Amino acid sequence: MSDSGNVDQPQHQALRTRLEAWVNQHNQTLLEEVMATWQSALGNFHPTEALLAELQEACTAPAAFQAPGKSDQELGTALDLLEGATSQSDLLKRLLDAMAPLAERSALFILKQGLASLYTHRGFESATALKAGAVVPTPDLEALIHGVTRSIRRKGDGYAALLASLSTFEAADVAIFPIRHKKKSVALVLVDSGLRQALDHPEAARALVHTASALLASLAAGREEEPRAQPEPESHPSAPTQVVPEPIETAVPLELDPRTRAAAERLARVLVGDVELYFPAKVAQVRTQGNLYGLLRDELERSRATFVERFGEGVEVQHRIFTTTVIQQLCDGNAAKLGAAPWA
Repeated sequence: MSDSGNVDQPQHQALRTRLEAWVNQHNQTLLEEVMATWQSALGNFHPTEALLAELQEACTAPAAFQAPGKSDQELGTALDLLEGATSQSDLLKRLLDAMAPLAERSALFILKQGLASLYTHRGFESATALKAGAVVPTPDLEALIHGVTRSIRRKGDGYAALLASLSTFEAADVAIFPIRHKKKSVALVLVDSGLRQALDHPEAARALVHTASALLASLAAGREEEPRAQPEPESHPSAPTQVVPEPIETAVPLELDPRTRAAAERLARVLVGDVELYFPAKVAQVRTQGNLYGLLRDELERSRATFVERFGEGVEVQHRIFTTTVIQQLCDGNAAKLGAAPWA
């Protein structure tokens, strides 16, 4: 049996070789036919009109460059107005002027001794009799003042309390933002939609308040800077001492145009009115006993500094607008009740 197996093996090998040759030949023929068919079909491989139309409809055209809209221009103008402020009080007044194109009505309340006092407003009816006194913050205002919340965007007790000193008409949409300085809230800004159904630009209003907070810190830092001492000239023992007389400045009378005088008198009334608002008992004592400067020295000096910062020392020295207002409003027109004020 072993001999027959050995005889068949060469025969099997010959059959396998012939079969493999046939398979390889036909595989090559089939591959060539497939390649020829594929290359021929490539000539017909192009998008149809229907496909191009569908693609064009599905694609969105790139947005064209848009010129700055009216709201962008108004915001830019408002920022320029804030950046032009020369003092903290000037900044607060400019803030509401900047708010005018963005909100129908706006008001600013100064925070002092835990109370919110109306400082100025825009857009509210001028005939409204303002409620006297300061506002005791409600719980939602307290949360805003202490940084628990960043803003109030709904009507509630806080809005009603602030609005009571401005108007009897509640708007449909409202926003209240804090002005912060040195991580402390120093004022509240109220804006509402007035007769409209919604505020048009609440985020722009919020951006202006944040800008005012930053500028407030910048103006305060400028006031705290002390002038640098001038270096003393080197002395030479061998050189003679030369005495240079100091120039004598001649005081030039300052003329006030009617608009400047009106603005100065208005600011003086506001500053003196704040003193009377916050210290009614001491003012009442002054009207009977005198010595206003002795009782309210710090408050008077602070108010006068604000006035001088806005209009200059020369205006007050020559025209005595602030001093006259103090005497008229707090001393019943009697200068003797002012006391030993160094600028009186």
